[in-house]
This record gives sequence, C-alpha cells and structure tokens, in this order.
Amino acid sequence: MKIMDPPRGPERRKADVLARLESELDIWVASASADGAPCLVPLWFVWHDGALWLSTVATNPTGRNLRDTGRARLALGHTRDVVIIDGAVETFTAAGVPAAAAEAFQRRTGWDPRGSGKPYAYFQVRPESVQAWHEERELKGRHIMRDGAWVV
Repeated sequence: MKIMDPPRGPERRKADVLARLESELDIWVASASADGAPCLVPLWFVWHDGALWLSTVATNPTGRNLRDTGRARLALGHTRDVVIIDGAVETFTAAGVPAAAAEAFQRRTGWDPRGSGKPYAYFQVRPESVQAWHEERELKGRHIMRDGAWVV
C-alpha cells in the first residue's frame, strides 16, 4: 500500500490477516513473568484450527511466561503493516500435544520439536482480539476481533 491509498475496509483487513497467518512463518511473541518482567522473541508458528501454535523450550523465559500467565501478545509485520493479536494460551507437553497440531507445525516449519533432546512445549494461542492497520490512516477501525469473535 502507498501512503495515499484509501483505508481498507474491515472485510479486507480480516482477509489480509488470515492470508498472513497462512503464509508467514515468524511471529513476535511478547510475554511477561508474574512479576512483570517483559520478554519479546520471534518464534515460528502455524495457524491451525483457528489458533496459533508455537513451540519453545518449556523452561526458558518465554515458555515459563506463557505457561504461568496463560497470556500472550503476538505481532506480525513492520511498522507500516501491523497485526497485533492478544490471546489466551494453553500449554501442551511434547508428548501431550494434539497430533494434528504437531503435524501442522512440522509441515509448516520443517521441524518437529517432539524429536528434540530438549524439553520443548507447544503453546496454543486462541485469539481474543486482533488489530490490523496500515499506518495512521487505518487506526480507525483497526479492531477486527473482540472477545474472541470477528467483528467483521
């Protein structure tokens, strides 16, 4: 998009977000510890069955934060094409992850954390809110999901 292009409508924003969730491989994951210490890392993800699936070592700061707080903020894109997703997190061990989710993750990334020698966990992030905007002109109408339901 160019700076003078008209803002996208809500349906287009939702379609663009869903296309990015299907096509992108990396996502920024923001989490915080119980005492509020922030952590921000990029992780691979797969969009599967209406949720984002991530995997990281269960004992690292991100793994602990996601497990202990059950919350995450995820971000796609750069400053001119932003998607921010807030969601509830459910943690699965490598042995307890639903097979379909683990297989989708492996197909998308080419890597299966279940075979790693480290204690990897899977994290299912169910979106509760989604914002999407291209620059300032799209700030109005950026909320395309609230309370887990698409508003478009």
